[in-house]
Amino acid sequence: MQPVDFTTLTAACSEIRANWLPSRLEQVYQRDRYTIAMALRTLEQRDWLQISWHPQAAHICIGDPPPRSPDTFTFSQQLIHQLGGLALVAIEAIAPWERVIDLQFARRPGESALYHVYAEIMGKYSNVILTDANNIIITAAHQVSQQQSSVRPILTGQLYETPPKLTGTIPSLSESQERWQERVSLVPGGIKRQLLKSYSGLSAALLDLMLLEANIAPETSTETLHPDDWRRLFERWQEWLQALDSSKFQPAWTKDGYTVMGWGAVEKVKNIQELLNRYYSNQIDQQLFSQLRHQLSQKLNNILAKLHNKAQTFQTRLQQSDRADEYRQKADLLMAHLQNWEPGMKEIIIADFETNLPVAIALQPDKNAVQNAQSLYKQHQKLKRARAAVEPLLLEVQTEIEYLEQVEAAIGQIDNYQTAEDLRALEEIREELIGQKYLEDPEYRSRSANEPPSTNFHRYLTPNGFEVLIGRNNRQNDQLTFRVAGDYDLWFHAQEIPGSHVLLRLEPGTVAEEADLQFVANLAAYYSRARQSEQVPVVYTQPKHVYKPKGAKPGIAIYKQESILWGKPQIV
Repeated sequence: MQPVDFTTLTAACSEIRANWLPSRLEQVYQRDRYTIAMALRTLEQRDWLQISWHPQAAHICIGDPPPRSPDTFTFSQQLIHQLGGLALVAIEAIAPWERVIDLQFARRPGESALYHVYAEIMGKYSNVILTDANNIIITAAHQVSQQQSSVRPILTGQLYETPPKLTGTIPSLSESQERWQERVSLVPGGIKRQLLKSYSGLSAALLDLMLLEANIAPETSTETLHPDDWRRLFERWQEWLQALDSSKFQPAWTKDGYTVMGWGAVEKVKNIQELLNRYYSNQIDQQLFSQLRHQLSQKLNNILAKLHNKAQTFQTRLQQSDRADEYRQKADLLMAHLQNWEPGMKEIIIADFETNLPVAIALQPDKNAVQNAQSLYKQHQKLKRARAAVEPLLLEVQTEIEYLEQVEAAIGQIDNYQTAEDLRALEEIREELIGQKYLEDPEYRSRSANEPPSTNFHRYLTPNGFEVLIGRNNRQNDQLTFRVAGDYDLWFHAQEIPGSHVLLRLEPGTVAEEADLQFVANLAAYYSRARQSEQVPVVYTQPKHVYKPKGAKPGIAIYKQESILWGKPQIV
């Protein structure tokens, strides 16, 4: 992930300063453990200033409005308590070339600041700190105790101290090429490394693009650079410093990330706020997606392994109970041939009543024939009772396995992160598993009851232009089948295989042709656990023939009056 460097921070703050100062703070919302959003209103617009102290993705930019779910973080509540209704009057760096921004709040523009919000955009040391006019710390996103840092503790009630000052040489527009070249080449080495060692305020990403623009490989030794190479590189160096001086930047996407200098651009972006918001939202979402998918998959694997073991135990006990009648038959035989028993016998062989074949009956030598027969009758009754007790338990476990395999199939379909909808689909699965008591999450915050149901289904069009909707998880499957589906639609599902609910939308009077039905059957097969098969049986019926059993878990449905098609997942 590309970190925000001094150049990017300068560009972002320059744009915010030009378009959102002065502005009134109306609301503060904490999105997650690392991000706050401040609602700023100017005479022309209302936007959300986003400040993140994420260890890998710390940044500041104008971002998207926050979700409607309640904010339960205390940091945001402390900020709005102190700053609510005040004006943001200045956004300044605390010192030249420092990555700490001072957001100053006053009663109105032109007055002295009553509060300062220091946004420290410094990688894993990033933080957001609120102080009063005398720089006494009121609250901090991340408090640092004396035990954690004797150099710079950050504690409520203490004086705010700025981070240690830069010790390297500061780049300057007035520096000549000769002096600059002499400083960089003083110790021979790779040009990128020597630039990083010689000057403060640089980042690896900036230098990669600067060297790319100058057509110099980053690992090229300073000893092998030609005069033309030095000239081209110094021109780019001057171009960079002039952009910082004039606040004229060119935001764009690059092959591996982004740039505010226009170097290595593959697609231009209209402003820096959009660039940073999209990049870091996407990167953080992708990171969260990978972590959450791994967590959910691992948890489901563990639960299913235990359930399969339990089911196997119950099945073994049922197989044993199948021998119940065998014990009763042996007891009957023994009672009918008491005269054949002799004291001390360990086994007796008696002809079967029906087949006349010899049957060996194991005996306990310390008991007589009647007592042995009674033991066999008791074993018969015990095994019969076991079947009555075990059968419902096995059914319960099999139902649970069926449900969790449905969840597992849904996770399997969301295999790669492409959009924020993929993360949202996984979050819905986590919420479902928490609601079903399979997961415990002390940081889990239930969503607002007023939040509209999720409708970010997969969407396709059939050969004749009919819309197809596909659930991405159990919550969406239920939403699709029992709320979205209309009387004229058709409902599809892989037959007796975990998978998504699929809905073919049809207008009154329209009839789906065979090509449309086959197209949807292929999709239903593809979005099932049998995706790797050549052919998959797919059922379809009208939504009115699909029911949810009373007390059934999310995503579980039964159906009737179905027809069957063979779906071909490989051609989707």
